[in-house]
This record gives sequence, structure tokens and C-alpha cells, in this order.
Amino acid sequence: MIKFYKYQGTGNDFVMIDNRDQVFDNQNLDLVRKMCDRRFGIGADGLILIEESDKADFYVNYFNADGSKSFCGNGARCSVAFANFLGMIQNETQFDAIDGLHIATIEKDLVYLKMGDVNGIEKGQDYLFCHTGSPHYMRFVEDLKDWDIYEFGKSIRYSDPYKKEGTNVNLIQEVDEVLHLRTYERGVENETYSCGTGATAVALAYMYLKGLDQATIPVEVKGGSLQVKAQKKGEGFENIWLIGPGEQVFEGVWKTI
Repeated sequence: MIKFYKYQGTGNDFVMIDNRDQVFDNQNLDLVRKMCDRRFGIGADGLILIEESDKADFYVNYFNADGSKSFCGNGARCSVAFANFLGMIQNETQFDAIDGLHIATIEKDLVYLKMGDVNGIEKGQDYLFCHTGSPHYMRFVEDLKDWDIYEFGKSIRYSDPYKKEGTNVNLIQEVDEVLHLRTYERGVENETYSCGTGATAVALAYMYLKGLDQATIPVEVKGGSLQVKAQKKGEGFENIWLIGPGEQVFEGVWKTI
């Protein structure tokens, strides 16, 4: 049996497991997929193992629902909240992840996560692209209601430039300097209620387009509200913070392995 907890961050939901004692075989991708299945398992966008690290307070071992690996901003924020719940950390931490070390703080009900620096934004004819721990294709549109994010996202994610590694696909509508975001996530292969690395990417793309040197950008996702703070550095950005909630919603026991 495996004890698990369920967390959500603006609707991005995760199975969380304290794996410091290796209760979960982190090579068992079939089990990852089973637990994340919304019909035959717990149901989640991803599964996160909190593991020991010799570099930091803990290691965030993140798996997408299909068993693939990437960095997940909302998952990382929920991991910080989970580590605090486990008594591993207080209100400040440094943790390790697939893309390297991150620092984070907890203030009231919000987790402030420092993202990695971004070297630049690629601008195409009708899109922008950047990597914020995960790759993101972005398009600003007049009205999100006119778009089918699932069909559009799938068409981009499996197109020739991206199909080998895959990419997340974002559609953004600006309303009164607030970015309204819908995201198709690789690894989930569908729209998710929120994407932290996506919110980060679109905020940086907006700063790039508007020529902003420093800003805090509000991002509205299907599952709630996020904020992204950043400063321009050359062609890229630094001091990037993803800010939002991370909430434990239930706990349980997985009975079969």
C-alpha cells in the first residue's frame, strides 16, 4: 500500500507521495500512469515524488500523466506546500528539480516560486516561443471563445517542428492588462485547468512585446489566478517568480502495486 495526498494549484492537480523512504519505485511508469488515470486510478495531471537530495532540502521528481518527465511550475509550488505539511521545511526552501535548483517561499496561502532565467523569446510570424523549464508555443488572439484549444493545441504539438519532443501550446487574450490563458499540455495531451510554466512563458512574452523592463503580470487560467514577476536582462529575463496557491484537497491509500 502507498500513502498519497492530492494537491491542486489553480486546478492543476497532482498525486503527491513522500518518497524519502523509497516506498514508490520511481522507474515504474505503468504505476504512474495508473494512478493518474481519471477512470481507473486517482486522477491527476501529474504525479510527484518528494525525494532526498544531496544538494537541497528535497528533490521534486515530477511525472506527467503519461509517464514522461518535465519541470512543472504548479507542481513545484504544490511540492513546496507538501514539504511544509510534512514538516521538512518552514516558510523558505531550496529544492532540486529536473531543470536544477529553485528557491521558494510561503506567504499566507501563496507559494512564491523562483523560476530559472530565460535567455530569450523566439518570435515567429504569428506566434512566440520560449522555454521556462518546459517548452511553450504561444499565440495572442482576439477572443479565446473563437478557438478550440484541444484541436489547435494538438495540431501544433504534433507538427513537424515540435512532434519529436513535443511542446505545450498556449492561447492568450489580453483584457485590461490581464492575460487570460488556455493551455494544451504535452504529457497530458489535453487542455489543463492551469499551467505554471505556461503562465510564466506568456507573461514574459507579453513583457517582450510591450517592451517592459520590470513588471508583475496577472494571469487568469481556467482554475484561478496566478501572478508572474520578472525583470528584463539583455534579450531575456531574470528574477522570475511564479506566485499562486497550492492546496491539499484529500489523502488516501493506493492498495495495489
